[in-house]
Amino acid sequence: MNPQQVTIIVVVISVVAIIGVGFLLMRKRRSQMLRERFGPEYDRVVKKEGDVRRGEHVLAFRTKRRERLEIRTLSSSSRSDFASRWTTVQSQFVDDPQGAVSQADHLVSEVMQARGYPVGEFDQRTADISVDHPIVVDNYRTAHEIALRHGRGQASTEDLRKAMVHYRSLFDELLENSLPERKEAQA
Repeated sequence: MNPQQVTIIVVVISVVAIIGVGFLLMRKRRSQMLRERFGPEYDRVVKKEGDVRRGEHVLAFRTKRRERLEIRTLSSSSRSDFASRWTTVQSQFVDDPQGAVSQADHLVSEVMQARGYPVGEFDQRTADISVDHPIVVDNYRTAHEIALRHGRGQASTEDLRKAMVHYRSLFDELLENSLPERKEAQA
Protein backbone atom coordinates (compact mmCIF):
# COMPACT_ATOMS: atom_id res chain seq x y z
CA MET A 1 0.00 0.00 0.00
CA ASN A 2 1.18 3.43 -0.81
CA PRO A 3 1.05 6.33 1.67
CA GLN A 4 -1.95 7.89 -0.07
CA GLN A 5 -4.02 4.70 0.38
CA VAL A 6 -3.01 4.48 4.04
CA THR A 7 -4.08 8.10 4.54
CA ILE A 8 -7.48 7.42 2.92
CA ILE A 9 -8.01 4.32 5.10
CA VAL A 10 -7.08 6.27 8.25
CA VAL A 11 -9.45 9.10 7.29
CA VAL A 12 -12.31 6.68 6.58
CA ILE A 13 -11.75 4.86 9.87
CA SER A 14 -11.61 8.20 11.70
CA VAL A 15 -14.85 9.41 10.12
CA VAL A 16 -16.61 6.14 10.96
CA ALA A 17 -15.33 6.35 14.55
CA ILE A 18 -16.48 9.97 14.87
CA ILE A 19 -19.93 9.07 13.51
CA GLY A 20 -20.14 6.11 15.90
CA VAL A 21 -19.15 8.23 18.90
CA GLY A 22 -21.63 10.92 17.83
CA PHE A 23 -24.40 8.34 17.55
CA LEU A 24 -23.62 6.95 21.00
CA LEU A 25 -23.55 10.46 22.49
CA MET A 26 -26.91 11.27 20.88
CA ARG A 27 -28.47 8.10 22.31
CA LYS A 28 -27.00 8.85 25.73
CA ARG A 29 -28.37 12.40 25.59
CA ARG A 30 -31.81 11.12 24.51
CA SER A 31 -31.79 8.63 27.38
CA GLN A 32 -30.79 11.34 29.83
CA MET A 33 -33.52 13.69 28.60
CA LEU A 34 -36.19 10.98 28.82
CA ARG A 35 -34.97 9.92 32.27
CA GLU A 36 -35.15 13.54 33.49
CA ARG A 37 -38.57 14.14 31.97
CA PHE A 38 -40.20 10.92 33.15
CA GLY A 39 -38.38 10.24 36.42
CA PRO A 40 -39.51 6.95 37.95
CA GLU A 41 -41.90 6.39 35.04
CA TYR A 42 -38.79 5.93 32.85
CA ASP A 43 -37.59 3.02 34.98
CA ARG A 44 -41.07 1.49 35.16
CA VAL A 45 -41.53 1.55 31.37
CA VAL A 46 -38.02 0.25 30.63
CA LYS A 47 -38.56 -2.59 33.10
CA LYS A 48 -41.99 -3.39 31.63
CA GLU A 49 -40.63 -3.39 28.08
CA GLY A 50 -37.59 -5.44 29.10
CA ASP A 51 -35.22 -3.33 27.03
CA VAL A 52 -33.95 0.26 27.24
CA ARG A 53 -34.42 0.94 23.52
CA ARG A 54 -38.00 -0.37 23.47
CA GLY A 55 -38.83 1.50 26.68
CA GLU A 56 -37.41 4.73 25.32
CA HIS A 57 -39.32 4.22 22.09
CA VAL A 58 -42.56 3.92 24.12
CA LEU A 59 -41.75 7.11 26.05
CA ALA A 60 -40.83 9.00 22.88
CA PHE A 61 -44.10 7.87 21.30
CA ARG A 62 -46.02 9.10 24.37
CA THR A 63 -44.28 12.46 24.12
CA LYS A 64 -45.18 12.83 20.43
CA ARG A 65 -48.79 11.82 21.10
CA ARG A 66 -48.98 14.34 23.96
CA GLU A 67 -47.64 17.11 21.72
CA ARG A 68 -50.65 16.59 19.43
CA LEU A 69 -53.10 17.08 22.31
CA GLU A 70 -54.41 20.53 23.09
CA ILE A 71 -54.06 20.67 26.85
CA ARG A 72 -55.98 23.63 28.20
CA THR A 73 -55.76 25.60 31.39
CA LEU A 74 -58.82 25.75 33.57
CA SER A 75 -60.66 28.97 34.18
CA SER A 76 -60.74 30.25 37.74
CA SER A 77 -64.41 29.34 38.04
CA SER A 78 -63.78 25.80 36.76
CA ARG A 79 -60.90 25.32 39.15
CA SER A 80 -63.04 26.60 42.02
CA ASP A 81 -65.94 24.33 41.03
CA PHE A 82 -63.71 21.26 40.82
CA ALA A 83 -62.04 22.10 44.15
CA SER A 84 -65.45 22.48 45.79
CA ARG A 85 -66.61 19.17 44.35
CA TRP A 86 -63.43 17.49 45.63
CA THR A 87 -64.14 18.82 49.13
CA THR A 88 -67.62 17.31 48.95
CA VAL A 89 -66.27 13.95 47.77
CA GLN A 90 -63.62 13.95 50.47
CA SER A 91 -66.17 14.76 53.19
CA GLN A 92 -68.29 11.80 52.08
CA PHE A 93 -65.42 9.39 52.75
CA VAL A 94 -66.31 8.91 56.44
CA ASP A 95 -69.84 7.72 55.69
CA ASP A 96 -69.19 5.98 52.35
CA PRO A 97 -65.52 5.20 51.64
CA GLN A 98 -66.23 3.08 48.56
CA GLY A 99 -68.58 5.67 47.07
CA ALA A 100 -66.12 8.48 47.78
CA VAL A 101 -63.29 6.61 46.03
CA SER A 102 -65.53 5.92 43.04
CA GLN A 103 -66.52 9.60 42.89
CA ALA A 104 -62.88 10.67 43.26
CA ASP A 105 -61.94 8.52 40.26
CA HIS A 106 -64.79 10.02 38.26
CA LEU A 107 -63.87 13.58 39.28
CA VAL A 108 -60.22 13.05 38.28
CA SER A 109 -61.44 11.84 34.87
CA GLU A 110 -63.64 14.93 34.54
CA VAL A 111 -60.73 17.26 35.29
CA MET A 112 -58.56 15.37 32.80
CA GLN A 113 -61.23 15.78 30.15
CA ALA A 114 -61.69 19.47 30.96
CA ARG A 115 -57.93 19.96 30.54
CA GLY A 116 -57.99 18.20 27.15
CA TYR A 117 -56.64 14.76 27.98
CA PRO A 118 -58.44 11.86 26.28
CA VAL A 119 -60.31 9.81 28.87
CA GLY A 120 -60.78 6.51 27.10
CA GLU A 121 -59.21 3.27 28.24
CA PHE A 122 -57.35 3.46 31.57
CA ASP A 123 -53.91 2.39 30.29
CA GLN A 124 -54.02 5.01 27.54
CA ARG A 125 -55.13 7.64 30.09
CA THR A 126 -52.14 6.86 32.29
CA ALA A 127 -49.79 6.89 29.31
CA ASP A 128 -51.07 10.32 28.24
CA ILE A 129 -50.98 11.80 31.72
CA SER A 130 -47.49 10.39 32.39
CA VAL A 131 -45.90 12.86 30.00
CA ASP A 132 -46.96 15.89 32.06
CA HIS A 133 -47.32 14.21 35.46
CA PRO A 134 -44.72 11.41 35.56
CA ILE A 135 -44.50 11.25 39.34
CA VAL A 136 -48.15 11.23 40.32
CA VAL A 137 -49.23 8.96 37.47
CA ASP A 138 -48.05 6.05 39.58
CA ASN A 139 -50.30 7.33 42.39
CA TYR A 140 -53.17 7.26 39.89
CA ARG A 141 -52.39 3.66 38.99
CA THR A 142 -52.21 2.72 42.67
CA ALA A 143 -55.52 4.40 43.48
CA HIS A 144 -57.18 2.72 40.52
CA GLU A 145 -55.81 -0.67 41.53
CA ILE A 146 -57.12 -0.22 45.08
CA ALA A 147 -60.55 0.68 43.70
CA LEU A 148 -60.51 -2.46 41.55
CA ARG A 149 -59.40 -4.62 44.50
CA HIS A 150 -62.18 -3.16 46.61
CA GLY A 151 -64.66 -4.12 43.91
CA ARG A 152 -63.46 -7.71 44.39
CA GLY A 153 -63.73 -7.39 48.17
CA GLN A 154 -59.94 -7.32 48.64
CA ALA A 155 -59.33 -3.79 49.97
CA SER A 156 -59.77 -2.41 53.45
CA THR A 157 -61.00 1.01 54.50
CA GLU A 158 -57.35 1.97 55.08
CA ASP A 159 -56.60 0.97 51.49
CA LEU A 160 -59.46 3.19 50.34
CA ARG A 161 -58.06 6.07 52.41
CA LYS A 162 -54.74 5.62 50.61
CA ALA A 163 -56.58 5.61 47.28
CA MET A 164 -58.13 8.96 48.15
CA VAL A 165 -54.69 10.38 48.98
CA HIS A 166 -53.33 9.12 45.66
CA TYR A 167 -56.27 10.48 43.69
CA ARG A 168 -55.82 13.81 45.48
CA SER A 169 -52.19 14.13 44.40
CA LEU A 170 -53.12 13.86 40.71
CA PHE A 171 -56.24 15.97 41.18
CA ASP A 172 -54.18 18.78 42.72
CA GLU A 173 -51.71 18.74 39.83
CA LEU A 174 -54.47 18.71 37.25
CA LEU A 175 -56.05 21.80 38.83
CA GLU A 176 -52.79 23.72 38.52
CA ASN A 177 -52.44 25.82 35.41
CA SER A 178 -48.66 25.96 35.57
CA LEU A 179 -46.10 23.31 34.77
CA PRO A 180 -46.62 20.29 36.96
CA GLU A 181 -44.55 19.92 40.08
CA ARG A 182 -42.95 16.54 40.47
CA LYS A 183 -44.20 15.32 43.78
CA GLU A 184 -45.40 12.09 45.29
CA ALA A 185 -48.43 11.53 47.47
CA GLN A 186 -47.85 11.17 51.17
CA ALA A 187 -49.94 8.20 52.29
